[in-house]
Order: sequence, then structure tokens, then C-alpha cells
Amino acid sequence: METAFTRLVGVRHPIVQTGMGWVAGPRLVSAAANAGALGILASATMTTEQLRAAIHEVKSRTDAPFGVNLRADAGDAVERVRLIVDEGVRVASFALAPSKELIARLKDAGVVVVPSIGARRHAEKVAAWGADAVIVQGGEGGGHTGDVATTVLLPQVVDAVDIPVIAAGGFHDGRGLVAALSYGAAGIAMGTRFLLTSDSTVPDAVKAEYLKATVRDVTVTTAVDGLPHRMLRSELVTSLERAGRARALAKAVRHAAGFRKLSGLSWPQMVRDGLAMKHGKDLSWSQVLLAANTPMLLKASMVEGRTDLGVMASGQVAGVIEDLPSCAELVARVMAEAHTVLDRLHDPGPPHSLGTLPPPG
Repeated sequence: METAFTRLVGVRHPIVQTGMGWVAGPRLVSAAANAGALGILASATMTTEQLRAAIHEVKSRTDAPFGVNLRADAGDAVERVRLIVDEGVRVASFALAPSKELIARLKDAGVVVVPSIGARRHAEKVAAWGADAVIVQGGEGGGHTGDVATTVLLPQVVDAVDIPVIAAGGFHDGRGLVAALSYGAAGIAMGTRFLLTSDSTVPDAVKAEYLKATVRDVTVTTAVDGLPHRMLRSELVTSLERAGRARALAKAVRHAAGFRKLSGLSWPQMVRDGLAMKHGKDLSWSQVLLAANTPMLLKASMVEGRTDLGVMASGQVAGVIEDLPSCAELVARVMAEAHTVLDRLHDPGPPHSLGTLPPPG
């Protein structure tokens, strides 16, 4: 299925595997790329040398194009940009809007720039600065998210910019891909759906928590770091929401003490990182500590399997996902479903036949 996005980045299918911290490592990214999607490597939780090694590992596993997700506000962002240029990475994606200068530096080197945005005005800004495409995440998406549904946000952005738009937030199957295309998108991006594959390195016990979740078990909370954050409800999340400011601070200090040893950060570094993440929000001190800890809270679950100590970022689609296919099986299924829907739209057959798809598999 060819779209403006597949032509832009050189992939076979208009599907993106998003750059999820601690999840989107070389194994998942290369599996997604080999399946014909655009795999995106998450670099925010890596040192520059770890990122270089991860890029080399992806290259050893696939010849297909892939991307690297960067934090635009990182102190070493310029160094990381230089690294992906030197390594010949096809796509640079950003969780926050990159500066005009970073976009220009990447484009001059032939790298495709694809920021993720959550508002129409942000899409207009990065498009004016030269971004090649945008990923638009509606409120259904996992992790830090907004409150505007994809079905409302997506057409706004499509109408506002003349670059390819990738829809994110609430997608997991071929019907969603066709719906996104009908809104004018050039493809879809999926995070939770790729997390729940056999190629994902997330521990099996954690995947089981996602699989047993209902739609109502996926919540948005500000208790973790002061920003709206969509994740699975857990005892940790509930305890943070119920704790008063003093108790929340005590919990944050205890968590920070444990995670500081794992991360190697000093207390001043953790506080500085937390303050840098608040994005103009009025955070309590407990939230500042937790904001600095957020990557480690994710690592506790996504790497170490400690759902009691960590958080599990999740899109609402976790509530409707029931299996763990390989990336190859997932992408093939999504594309087969999409073509089935399109064929039925062209030749609908008997009345009321459009609402039924064959079972997955």
C-alpha cells in the first residue's frame, strides 16, 4: 500500500512502530522494519555510545529503513543529531518539537524529520520550519498525552499542513488504518500494539498485565510527574493519587533513593532533570523527584518486570488487545484487514455486510 509517507521514508507499509523508552530497542525495531513498517529506536534512555551500539545492532539485523527518536530538549541533542547523520539513519523523530536549527541540520544531511505533536498549532509550527511529516497523537495514546481525541485532532492537522500526517492514538488493526486514511492521514503509528508482540523484550509477566487489562483499566493521571500521563492503573498509581503532599514526597524520596543507585545520577542531577521536564507546569517537590525518576519508573516495569515499583505507560487500545503476534504477523494482519475493508467498500455486497471482518490470524 503506497502513500505519501511510504514514498517519503521508503517502507513497504504505512505503519510506524513508535519510539517507546526501554521498549523500542534493536530487536523490536529491526523486527518492525523487516515486517515492512518504520521501526523507531528510542534513544532518550541511552547514552550516546549505547545509541551508537544500538544503531549498529539494528543495521546488523535489517537492511530496511528505520528511525531514531530524540529528545529535542536534551543537553546533548546536537551531538546525537551528528551521530545519526554520521550513521546514515533514515528518519529522526522527536517527542517534543525540535528547533528550527536542528531540523535544518538534519534536512541538510538528507535525514527525514518527523516530529510528534499533540496540537494543530504545533504541527503548523514544525511544518513551517521544514519538518517532512508529523505524527499526530490523540488523547487515546499512551504516555504523556493530551485530551483531544484522535478523531477530532487528526482532521484538524490534515487540513492545516501540506506534509504527510501519521495518525497515532487508538490504532491496532486494519480498520483503524483505513479510518485514518479516510481522514487524510498517510499512515498510522502504534506503540502499545507493538509492545504487545513476541518481538518485544518487555517481560512476559508485564505483558500479561496489559493483556488482562480492560479499557477502564487504562487511566490518565498527573500523580506520577505532574503531567497528564496515560498508563495502566496499578497499586503504585493509586497510592500516589491517594497520598497527601507530605506522603507523596516521602514516597518519591524512597523511590528516588532506590532508582538513583540504578541510574548513577546524583541528587542535584535528578532534581535538575525533574525541573527540566516540567514544561512550565507548577510541580510539587514530590512531582519534581518523580519527573526525574520517570524513565527509571518505566524501566522497573519494562525491563525488570517490577510492576509494583514501576509504571506501565499504555494506550487505551490495551483494553482490546488479546494476543502476542510477531511483528511480521501483526503487520501482515493489519494490511490484510485493511485491504479486506477497502475491497468491501468498493464492492459492498449484501446490505449491512461492512461491519464484519474475518477473525484475526
